[in-house]
Amino acid sequence: MVLRIHFTAEDLLGTRFADAPAPLMELELAVAMLQRRDVGPEFARRHRLLGAAAARSVAPLNELVPPSGRGPFFLDPLTPGLEHGLEAVRSSANTLVRSELTRIHRNGLPVTALMRALADEDRQAWQHLERSLRASHAVLIDEAWSRLRLGFDTDLAWRWRVQREQGLRGMLAGLYPGSRWREGTLEIAVARQADYRLEGGGVLLMPSAQWTGEPLCGLLPNGELLLLYPALTPLPYLAEESPAPGADPDEPVAALLGRTRSAVLRLTLREPTTGQLARELGISAASASEHARALRRAGLVSTVRAGRAVRHSCTLLGHRLLSAAAPTAGRAAPLA
Repeated sequence: MVLRIHFTAEDLLGTRFADAPAPLMELELAVAMLQRRDVGPEFARRHRLLGAAAARSVAPLNELVPPSGRGPFFLDPLTPGLEHGLEAVRSSANTLVRSELTRIHRNGLPVTALMRALADEDRQAWQHLERSLRASHAVLIDEAWSRLRLGFDTDLAWRWRVQREQGLRGMLAGLYPGSRWREGTLEIAVARQADYRLEGGGVLLMPSAQWTGEPLCGLLPNGELLLLYPALTPLPYLAEESPAPGADPDEPVAALLGRTRSAVLRLTLREPTTGQLARELGISAASASEHARALRRAGLVSTVRAGRAVRHSCTLLGHRLLSAAAPTAGRAAPLA
C-alpha cells in the first residue's frame, strides 16, 4: 500500500512547516496512542497511571478517535491555543460534523449515543464534549507540552539542515522511512492506499513528538494538505525520577530523550553490547534493549549481531544530534 502526494511546481513552492504544535491535534493523537498496542512501554505506563477519574475524562473521546489517529476533523483544529481551539470546535458547521461522523463510522467506529447527539446539535452533548476535551487536555497535554514543543523544534531544525544539504525533495523523502520520489510524486509506504493531487494548494508539514504511527493526511479549508508525521525523536512520556549515571539532567538531549535514553545514546559512541549498556547504567538487560530499540526506530542508533552479542553504534544522525546540542550545553560533544 502507498500514500501518494502529487506535487506541481507551485505545490513545492508552497510547502511549509507549521509554526508550532496544535494543542487539540496533539490531544487527539494522545487519545489514539493510548488505544494502540504497537507502542513502547512509556505509553503503556502512561495508560496504567491515568487513574479512574482521568480515564473517565478521556472515555468520550475514545468514541470519536480511533487508534489510527484519523478522528473527525472538527475535533482537532490547528489553533495555537486551547481556548481558540475549543471555540473552533463549538463553531463547527453541522454539515462538517455529520460528514465526519459518517466517515469515522465507515472506517470502523460504532455509532454511539454521543455521536447521534452531536449530529443532532444537542447542546448537552456538545457541553459534555467540551468538558472532556478540557479535562483530557489537562491530563495528557499540559504536563508534556514543553517536551512536545522541544521535540517539534528539534525536528524542524533537523529538517531545515537536511533541506540545505539535499534540497526540498530530499527533505520530503526523508520524512518517513521507505518514502521516495517518482516523477513529481512523493510515495510513502503505509498500510492504506490514498492519492492526493494538490493542484497548487501546497503542503503544511507538522511533526508530532508523541505520534509513532503512519503519517496522517487531511485537506485543510484553505486548500493545503496537512501532512502530520512522527517527529525525529519520539517523546518519552514519563520523566524519570532520578538521573541515570553519566546523564546531565540539564543537558538538551536528556531533556528531549529522557535521562536514561540520552545516556544510552552517548554510550553507543563506544559501540557497546546490550549487556555492557545494562551494566554501565545499572539497568536490566531488557530495559537496555528497549531503550536501544527506541533509539534505533528514531534513526539515532544502529544494531548489529556479533556472535552471541548484539552491538549498538551511534548513527550519523545520532552524532549530529549530540553535536548540535553541545553548544547549548556549553561543551563539546563526546564524539571521540
